[in-house]
Amino acid sequence: MHIINQNNIADGRSYLQPPSNIDRTHFRSSSTDSNWKDLFGSHSRLPPVSSAVSDDEDDNCAEDAQETFASEDALPLGHECNIEGCKRITINVSGLKFETQLRTLNRFPNTLLGNPTKRKKHWDSKRKEFFFDRHRPSFPAVLYYYQSGGRLKRPMEVPSDIFLNEIQFFELGRSAVTSYKGEEGFIINTNESPLLPKQPFQRKVWELFEYPDSSLAARVLAIFSVIVILISVTTFCVETLPQFHGSECIDVLADSSVNSSKVVIKKVPNFQHPLYIIEAICICWFSIELVLRFISSPSKRSFLKDIINWIDFASIMPFYFSMGLYLISKECGQSKSGVLSVLRVLRVSRILKLSKHSVGLQILGKTMQTSISELVMFALFLGIGIIISSGAIFYAELPEPNTHFKSIPDAFWWAIVSMTTVGYGDMYPRGTWGKLVGGMTVVCGILSIALPVPVIVANFNTFYRQAQTRSV
Repeated sequence: MHIINQNNIADGRSYLQPPSNIDRTHFRSSSTDSNWKDLFGSHSRLPPVSSAVSDDEDDNCAEDAQETFASEDALPLGHECNIEGCKRITINVSGLKFETQLRTLNRFPNTLLGNPTKRKKHWDSKRKEFFFDRHRPSFPAVLYYYQSGGRLKRPMEVPSDIFLNEIQFFELGRSAVTSYKGEEGFIINTNESPLLPKQPFQRKVWELFEYPDSSLAARVLAIFSVIVILISVTTFCVETLPQFHGSECIDVLADSSVNSSKVVIKKVPNFQHPLYIIEAICICWFSIELVLRFISSPSKRSFLKDIINWIDFASIMPFYFSMGLYLISKECGQSKSGVLSVLRVLRVSRILKLSKHSVGLQILGKTMQTSISELVMFALFLGIGIIISSGAIFYAELPEPNTHFKSIPDAFWWAIVSMTTVGYGDMYPRGTWGKLVGGMTVVCGILSIALPVPVIVANFNTFYRQAQTRSV
């Protein structure tokens, strides 16, 4: 790629003229008609080019540019530029001029620059160049798309929506547009019909639970499911209040022999407690919903691969597991074991199912998914800073008699709350050197947070603008 300085060239007609030390038999006449034939004619080494243009709103291309890519072979000795397509042409983009070979553009014959019929409309016969009144900073990436064989990367200084308009104008193909949208985090709306069961009754059940907009009954069922989720989460939080501690079990007299005067008391579940009744009703609904969705799913393999379905399964299993323990041991209270306590926390994760009905949660999830590299970088910065700060504060406070830092692992908590600028105050340095290390830790924490956060915020703003545009 060559960028030509306009100040050093008086007339654009000299761009297509061969140098004086090169055999002119390799070039055609410099007249306007011969240049037109040279630039827009057929090429023996390239596949046939179709000039038909569809009405596709994304790329306006009849075929995908990637599917018709023509590889660029090495030029043989004694070649002719008219046949090999190595003739240099000039492209003027709003006053900024580029030079490239004709065969470079012909590698993608279905695009605007690669199709002779399409690019002919932008030919300036007076200056012997192609002229495009388009966004100048975006065109180097477009030209590199041809030079690299299909690699498309947006320049950092170009906004994503402007660059999308440019690649659509130059008709780079549906795959290029879709790939770019995926890299930029666009929420791509496909026109493909969803996979549905073939049996009518099975399809009706699947649509009721999976597609709330399919019918009025599905909408009512979705609202009811949201209410049950909220009730379940609320119950999970309320049952941890101090006044409800121990209410899940009650003491009853066990059957004892007639000759024995010993009274046996055992604990049984309090089945009549309101919180237990509410939880049982919610678990029954979740179980029915999960079973019906599994039975009516068009693809059992896809259903089992979905992590949300496994979260639903894990959220209801502690209830049945605690009942199984009671039936085996005949004693209440076994459900307070560590494993079950961890599994019961997954009940709160059911609130993530609300993302199906909330645009805000969808934007947040898409932002986290797109910004995973920035989040990993943030965690790496924070981890390195925590280790360095913990070691420094431990040895800086080692001479102090009443230090809070007994070991380097013990100082990890202080480093975390200091670098994240939370500062609980439960651990703090006492000596001068310790305070100096603490100040440096806070500054490094601010820098670690400030570096990746703007990228995450930019991704969130992009998704939010897309959502606002679709809602208008």
